[in-house]
Formats: sequence, C-alpha cells, structure tokens
Amino acid sequence: MMKKKSIPASKPFLILFLCQIISALDVPLDSKLLEELSQPPTITHQSPKDYIVDPRENIVIQCEAKGKPPPSFSWTRNGTHFDIDKDAQVTMKPNSGTLVINIMNGGKAEAYEGVYQCTARNERGAAISNNIVIRPSRSPLWTKEKLEPHHVREGDSLVLHCRPPVGLPPPIIFWMDNAFQRLPQSERVSQGLNGDLYFSNVQPEDTREDYICYARFNHTQTIQQKQPISVKVFSMDSLNDTIAANLSDTDIYGAKPVTERQPVLLTPTGSTSTKVELRGNVLLLECIAAGLPTPVIRWIKEGGELPSNRTFFENFKKTLKIIDVSEADSGNYKCIARNTLGSVHHVISVTVKAAPYWITAPRNLVLSPGEDGTLICRANGNPKPSISWLANGVPIAIAPEDPSRKVDGDTIIFSHVQERSSAVYQCNASNEYGYLLANAFVNVLAEPPRILTPANKLYQVIADSPALLDCAYFGSPKPEIEWFKGVKGSILRGNEYVFHDNGTLEIPVAQKDSTGTYTCVARNELGKIQNEVHLEIKDPTMIIKQPEYKVVQRYGQVSFECIIKHDSTLLPTVIWLKDNDELPDDERFLVGKDNLTIMNVTDKDDGTYTCIVNTTLDSVSASAVLTVVAAPPTPAIIYARPNPPFDLELTGQLERSIELSWIPGDENNSPITHFVIEYEDGLHEPGVWHYQTEVPGTQTTVQLKLSPYVNYSFRVVAVNKIGRSQPSEPSEQYLTKSASPDENPANVQGIGSEPDNLVITWESLKGFQSNGPGLQYKVSWRQKDVDDEWTSVIVANVSKYIVSGTPTFVPYEIKVQALNDLGYAPEPSEVIGHSGEDLPMVAPGNVQVHVINSTLAKVHWDPVPLKTVRGHLQGYKVYYWKVQSLSRRSRRHVEKKILTFRGNKTFGMLPGLEPYSSYKLNVRVVNGKGEGPASPDKVFKTPEGVPSSPSYLKITNPTLDSLTLEWGSPTHPNGVLTSYILKFQPINNTHELGPLVEIRIPANESSLILKNLNYSTRYKFYFNAQTSVGSGSQITEEAVTIMDEAMASRQVDIATQGWFIGLMCAVALLILILLIVCFIRRNKGGKYPVKEKEDAHADPEIQPMKEDDGTFGEYSDAEDHKPLKKGSRTPSDRTVKKEDSDDSLVDYGEGVNGQFNEDGSFIGQYSGKKEKEPAEGNESSEAPSPVNAMNSFV
Repeated sequence: MMKKKSIPASKPFLILFLCQIISALDVPLDSKLLEELSQPPTITHQSPKDYIVDPRENIVIQCEAKGKPPPSFSWTRNGTHFDIDKDAQVTMKPNSGTLVINIMNGGKAEAYEGVYQCTARNERGAAISNNIVIRPSRSPLWTKEKLEPHHVREGDSLVLHCRPPVGLPPPIIFWMDNAFQRLPQSERVSQGLNGDLYFSNVQPEDTREDYICYARFNHTQTIQQKQPISVKVFSMDSLNDTIAANLSDTDIYGAKPVTERQPVLLTPTGSTSTKVELRGNVLLLECIAAGLPTPVIRWIKEGGELPSNRTFFENFKKTLKIIDVSEADSGNYKCIARNTLGSVHHVISVTVKAAPYWITAPRNLVLSPGEDGTLICRANGNPKPSISWLANGVPIAIAPEDPSRKVDGDTIIFSHVQERSSAVYQCNASNEYGYLLANAFVNVLAEPPRILTPANKLYQVIADSPALLDCAYFGSPKPEIEWFKGVKGSILRGNEYVFHDNGTLEIPVAQKDSTGTYTCVARNELGKIQNEVHLEIKDPTMIIKQPEYKVVQRYGQVSFECIIKHDSTLLPTVIWLKDNDELPDDERFLVGKDNLTIMNVTDKDDGTYTCIVNTTLDSVSASAVLTVVAAPPTPAIIYARPNPPFDLELTGQLERSIELSWIPGDENNSPITHFVIEYEDGLHEPGVWHYQTEVPGTQTTVQLKLSPYVNYSFRVVAVNKIGRSQPSEPSEQYLTKSASPDENPANVQGIGSEPDNLVITWESLKGFQSNGPGLQYKVSWRQKDVDDEWTSVIVANVSKYIVSGTPTFVPYEIKVQALNDLGYAPEPSEVIGHSGEDLPMVAPGNVQVHVINSTLAKVHWDPVPLKTVRGHLQGYKVYYWKVQSLSRRSRRHVEKKILTFRGNKTFGMLPGLEPYSSYKLNVRVVNGKGEGPASPDKVFKTPEGVPSSPSYLKITNPTLDSLTLEWGSPTHPNGVLTSYILKFQPINNTHELGPLVEIRIPANESSLILKNLNYSTRYKFYFNAQTSVGSGSQITEEAVTIMDEAMASRQVDIATQGWFIGLMCAVALLILILLIVCFIRRNKGGKYPVKEKEDAHADPEIQPMKEDDGTFGEYSDAEDHKPLKKGSRTPSDRTVKKEDSDDSLVDYGEGVNGQFNEDGSFIGQYSGKKEKEPAEGNESSEAPSPVNAMNSFV
C-alpha cells in the first residue's frame, strides 16, 4: 500500500492558500499561475467608515481592489450614482478606484460631505466597500463671554468651567498660565473629563489671574484659547485684619477660622447615575469630591472584583479606566470619597452594549465545476445583529437567480456549481450600534493540470538520508499525482516511498541505487502533464584520521591531524576551532591541508581543538584536547599522569552517610592536585559511573552523603597537571534503605502545544532520587485568578501530562509532587504556565510612514490589544519591499525585507532604502505561535538623491584641435537627471595642470565634440551627473590631441642632423672633464667656484661642506627633507624647469642631471628643489624626446 500524509512545515515545499480558501481545491501562491487564473474582485484597501478630513487639504477616498481581469470602479454618493466625470474637482487615480477631490484649488470640503461607497467589478462579479462617511473637521472659535473674577474663601470648593466650542473631532482640553506652563494638579486640584478644573478646597496660593483653558483640535493642528479667569482666595487672617480695622476696640469681631468639612461630590451629582459603553472600548468613570481635608477616592465593583489586568486609575484615582471592556464588565461601580470627617459615595450603573463583531466571517471559496460548498456569516453583538446577504452588491432577494445557490439564514449553500456560478457575495451584520460588511467570492475554475516545479531539477542527497522530490501542481478538478522512476519505469509503490498530499515524493532512506530520473505525472479530466527531476546520491563525508589528545611542553611544537574522505564531486572546506571559537590571529598557528600545527606553544594554547569539515550537503567534526605543561628542569625528569589509587575501604556505615578511604598511587613527578570520587548505582543504572565529589590531593578520606534505595559502589580518580589517572578498582557495595522522596521534579513547566491544551512537563527524578520503589507523580492544576478547585491526577514515572479542552492562552497554576510506595515528597511549589497559544487575531492599525531622507524611513503603528495577541507578545515584524524606481518606471523581482522589533514597540527605522523609489510595507504582530494578519499595505516614496557616476566615459576621434566624448547614463540615477558637468584642463610635459574649464550639458545628451583645443596636448577630463539634490561621484579620463605633421617632420629632421649629434657629444665631454676637475679638487681639500658661490649667497637650504674631511654635507629637499644621495640630487623624472635655467642641457645627459652657471661652475648636485607634483596624482606616460629637449634648449 502507498503511504500518504501531509508534509510538515519544515519540509522544502509549502502549500499556501489563496485568499483564505476553505474548499478542497488548493491554489499555490505562484505568481505566474495567479496571473493566468481568473478571479473575482477583492477589496484590498479602503478608507475608514467614519472619515474626518482636513477642510484645507485635498480629500482622498481610498478604494483599491485586485482581480483577474483587473476590475473597473464606480462610486455612489448618498445612495445614488456619483458621476465623477461631471465634477471637475473630482478625479480617479489610474488603475485604481481611489477618488481625489481637489480642495486646494477652489473646492469646498463642506460641499462633499456625505456617504460614499465604492464598487469594484469584473466579469466574475462585483465587490463593494463599506459606507464611508465623509465629514470635514471643525475647529470653531470660542464664544465671547464676560468672565467675572471668582472670590473664594479659603477652604471652600471651586469649579472653573471650560465649556470648549463643539468641534469635530472633539478637542483635547488642558489648563495653562500666561507663560504657557501647565498648571500643577494634585489630589486637591485636578481637571475633569469634561475639561473643567476642580478644587476640592482652595488655598491662598491658588490666587492668580491667569487660569486659561486651551482646546487643541488635532485634526487641523489648531489651538483655541479661552479668556483668562481670575481667582482671589481670602484667608481668614487677612479677613480678620480687615474687620478689625473697621470696628472699635470694644466691639467683638473675628471671622470664623477655616473649618474642616466632610466630603461632598462635585461630579457626578446625586447618589446614582448610568453609563452605556460599547464592547472593546475604554470605560472611563469619574468621581471628584470637595472637602477639607482633601478626600481620597476609592473604587469598588458591587458583587465582583475589578479586572486586575485591564484596570487603571488616573487623575489621582479620581478616574477609573477599564480597557477592552466586554459584557462581563457590566454592573454597578461605586466610588467612595473619604476624609477624616466622613465619607460620601456614588453608584454608576454600567451597561456594556456591543456593535456587531465576527464569530465566523465569510471566506473566499474556490471550487471546481460540479463541486459543493458553503459560505458562512456569523456575527454577535448586543443587541444581536441581523444578517443580510447581497450578490455582486445587489440584495440577494432581487439578484439574478442561481439554481446552485440556496440561502439559509447566515449560510449560503452551493450545490453542483458551474463556471457561471462565480460571483462576489456580501454579508451585512448590523444593529443599532454599527455594522460589519464582508466580501467573499465564489470562484469556479476549470483548469487542466499544471506542474509548477521546474523541469529537470537536480536533487543531491547524502546516502542513508531522506530525499524529498517536489512536484508542485495545480488543476481544477484536483489532479491525481503518480510517480515513475526512469523514462519507461513502472509506477512507484511500496513502503519504501511516502507520497505527500502536495505531490512531493519522499524516499525515507536514500541509497546509491536510488540515483536516477524520476517522472511526476498529474492528470485530471481536462488533461495530463508530466515533469522529470533527477536525484544524485553522494557518499558521506568522513574523518578517517581524527585529531588525538596531546600533551606538549611549553615552547614546544604540536600538530593535530584531520584526514578526510569525501565524495569526489563535493568540495569540502576544513575549519579549525579552539574552544568552539575561531583560532587566534597568530602566525604561530599554521593550518595545512590535513593538519593544524602550533609553533612555540604557550599556556594560552591549552584547550580543545576541533576540526570541522563542511560540504554543501553535510558536515562532520572531531575534537582533541591539548594540555600544555611546564618544560622539565632536566631531561631526566619525566612527567606523567598519576597511577590510580588502591585499597579502597568503607567504614562508618549509616543510613545517609558513609566514610571512604584509599591509598594514593605514584604521582609521577607531578603532584596530585585533587581526587575525584565517583559512584555506581547497581540497582538502577549498573555500569554507569557518576560524579560524587572531589577532595584536595592531600586528603585520603572523605565522608560521603548517601541517598535511600541505592546500591552504592565507589571508585577514586587522581588528577595532576598532566591529567587524570585510570580509575581505581571499585569498592565493596553498600545498599541503603528505602524512604519517601526527599524532593520533587525540577523544571516544571506548562506550555500549550495547541490552542486548546496545556502540556505539563518536568524533569523526572533520577533512579537514586526516587528513594524507593513505585515512583509516581501527582500532577495538579487549576486556572489562575478563577475560584476553581485543584484538579489532580497520578501518573506513572513519565515526564509529561497533557490537559485537553483548555481555553486559549490562559494562565494556570501547576504543581508536580513525587511519591513512591513509602509516601509523598514535601509539598511542591507552584509554577505559572499558560495553555496553548493561537495566531494573533488582528493586524496593527494606523500604520504611518515618515520618510526621513532618501535612504531612511520611520514607521509607526498602533499596538494591537493584548487580548487579541492570544499568546506571548514577542514583537512586531515589518515587511517592506521596493515596488519600482520612480526614475526608470520599471518593475523588478520583488524582494521582501523583514525587520523584527522586539517587545511592545510601536515604531522602527527602515534603513538601506533606495532613493527616488516607491515602497510598500505592512506590519504584523508576532507571538510564540507565529505571525498575525498583515496590516493593509502602506505605500511610501523616497525622495531624490545624488546619482552614481556615469556608467562609462569614452574619448574617441582625436584631431588637431578636437576630441569626441561619449558617455553612458548613471546605473543608479536616484532621481531625475538635470544635467551633466564636464570639467577639463591641459597637462604639460612637467605634469602641471592648466586652467580648469567647466561645461554644463543637458541630461538628454550622450556625446559631445570638444573643439578649439591645442594640438599635441594631453587633457584630463572630470565628468559627473546631477539631479536636483546635487552632483554625483565623478569619473576621470585622459586623452591627447594629435600632433601637427609639419612640426613632427621638422623635429625628426633636427634630431637626425649631424651638427646636433656633435653638439651632444661636446656637451657630454665637457661634463666629464668638469667631473674629473671636481674630483681632484675634492681630494686636495681646496675650494672651487661652487663653494665660493655658496659662501657668497648663504642659501639656507644648502649646508656647507664638512671642514674636517672636505666632503659635502647632506643636502635636504625643501619639500620632504629627505637626504640627497650622490648622483640623485635632481628630480626623479629627469627634468629641470625652464624658469630655473634657460640654457638647460638636462635632456641630453646620460645619467647626470646638471646645469652650468655663467662662469661654467657645475651646480647640478645642488639643485635641491623638486618640481611641483602633478595635480591629483596624474602622471604623463610620454617619454622624453630630443624634440622636447630642443624646445627647451632654443
């Protein structure tokens, strides 16, 4: 029989689903395939239902949809057709349904208020958007009013009313003073939810004339200011002074001192009130009280407790805030205001209603002709919503009949569908608090089989490993898949093959004879297709000689071998590691083909060395330890590991302890540093030795702690600097008595593997930890923060128990207790675990992108409610990709990039963007189960940047006075090119640069002819492109205009004349005679004309001769101060500037660069100044010629 199973997620090919398909027909998300398949429209992006717009800016009502063929768009306004062609202010974006209403060029936003709905339609159906209510924001001015000063007695309460103008949306209220500083608030003074400023009791310091209420309208970015309010607080002392000044000495006077008062509620009034809030919203309840001393507010819920993880107190506990409210939060909430004189309370009756929310939203349905299917639309709310269906945007009751369709309340049943049954259905769930609208299409496809796996794909697998051969396919009806080996082989069957539902053939254990060609055949009633793939089985890589343990003396040399055997067609790479890290960057480590050699070994080289061999298909490794010891003082001393201890003896036997003694073996010239004691449990793990303890090398007796129900044997290992000895002979056995367990399992955890279970795991006790026979575990659990009793079960000696039927991701208290035949272990501690996670339910909202520069953008999003995460919040992932370059308008393969932002971050930076490009991004929340749905794609564009250098610059067609330049546009224009900049300058024979000329060339040019140039002249060119942002990097090139033929002929003739050759010989003879004279004078120590001229001119750059030996001093170059050696005191290019000597013969010299003064003295060895370096490091490649020499000579 053939085995079939679903391929796990870790296998190479994954079947993805198109548009939440729920039928048996799977459509792989292959871009080429999707382009060919017909598909009804799907709304991909739309504006919010309640859309408040800025009246100063253009109104953009978004409606994006996809489908095959691409859909067309139409709009209704207030229920009737909206003809955008008749309104000059309204345009629709190309290939989109998005409307742009031009307000900035004369339109009025108020004229376009209303309810808009978009319809996307193609031959397979019509999808509709939500009803989008357009309302312009309003920020009206404050009404003028005359504000009387407030005169208040100290200790009395006071309310300063704000009464802001009614705006859309409502403004944010805050109180400030004339200096634009926020007024301090406290338990005594605070701002209420309605914006009023409440004083529980006033104090003299409250006197001021600048209590100002501000209203900020965020939508229009405006702030309105109320007129300042004046408050005058009269203290009792000042009031008494005023009364005393107006009465006689005999009158009795005096205002009453400030009296304490019990609390009185300023808001809300009365003893009870009601409040209605919608499910999922934030519930805000407020109590502000007057009194002296200042009352303290406390909140309780009658008949229940406040939700601990969703309750917050704000405004000094005067405001109770409960986030993400549900129907369970309905009830009576009591606020109690209390001070030392008494208390007052108020009860707020809260009712939580609910706008419709999905239980099961309808999902797209892809069927083959003749198949059946259902669309299910289930929603809940308070009150319960009504469900209505539409077909292609028309109520289903009046839509064209379809015999394959039957409506049954919240379900549409399809039977024996045909291609004409394709349509888009809309489900509307509504109650008095809102509505939900969902589009779901039914797409009936009849397609012959297609194989998506590339033909002749090669798979390479190591022998004895699994081989997975892909055959990704699609067809409607779903094709049958068969595999054959070889061109004419028989169909593959049997237990040696596994056939996966996605078409993949698995060979669990591939052998050498598995090599060959495999053919996949897909067929349905509309056709048949086949594809061949090839499988090669490779020999595994092996290390046939592994590195071995080495002991080496300090400063010695050591070598590790690593000889490998591998498949001849695979190219192995060998990497050496030290202590699982890279080798030190040290030339002492020599890596050979099959060995590692360490020269001049030091103590730091001690450690574990690993040889890792990698190929493209497998990897193997082997390790060895290097021990570095001190060099022996004399060659006669040999260091070695110690001999094993002997004569082990057990004494002082007790239930939980025993004494072990032994006699050490020979330490072999390296003192024993410590002994290691090991034990064997002959009852539970015979033959396995465990570490017990270790003692110093001077100790030969140890008291050992024992566990119950263990049959002990002991042995001892001696250790010195060289290594460990062989173990001693085992001691006699000692069996301890049984007892109840002393400890409970460690590492108890509760982590769900599925959304509806809790997997409780622990580390089982070792055999000797059981303390007796019959080891079992008592597993207990209960849901946290719920008054449930513990549920317990006793399980065998295992390490896992699965609790089924749990709610998704709720906390549980868990404990695991060990027990055996003699009793229970001590009471275990409780740990907190969670039932299984599920994928997040919602996508992050309000995704905004702020483009910082041409390569960097910042993305913001609103965090998703923690309740919808349904797991541990791990962070958010931002998927972003380049759609197209705005300068080239050419699309390319979309390479999505992913950035992960850990934790509850709500923003992140997107680096490495390409300038002047269009990008898309979306954001997804991530928990331990995976990623949630993606937010709608957000489009943003990067601004222009500077371009790259032109792709090339060629200089052709040189003439006497012109050159032709040709160039290629920049590979990365990074914007719209505005022009090219060409700069050029001549270079003379001494590499000096002439004046720089700059030319600006239009961006649409690709060549230029430069005229009026000098003949036989080298020019250097600098060329770059510009955008509106600036200039890009430049490229340089050099070229030479050609020489005038007449001048060239004249120069050649001069160079070949006899008189010219004779003159050169005379000059050479004169130089030779002068050198001989100088040499003779130098040996005699006399002076010569050069020395006299030095003394006369006293050139600071020329040092005098050393008087003691008559030799020349060292002469330094004026630029780099390098010593001038004999015979090299002239510039390295063998030239002399014309301005230094008009009678230069340097170009005629043979190895001596010199010149003569008028008196005939030779001063070539004193030309200490170099010629100026050529600008920007340019060097001429022209060789000196007699023509050049003649030009400088004459």
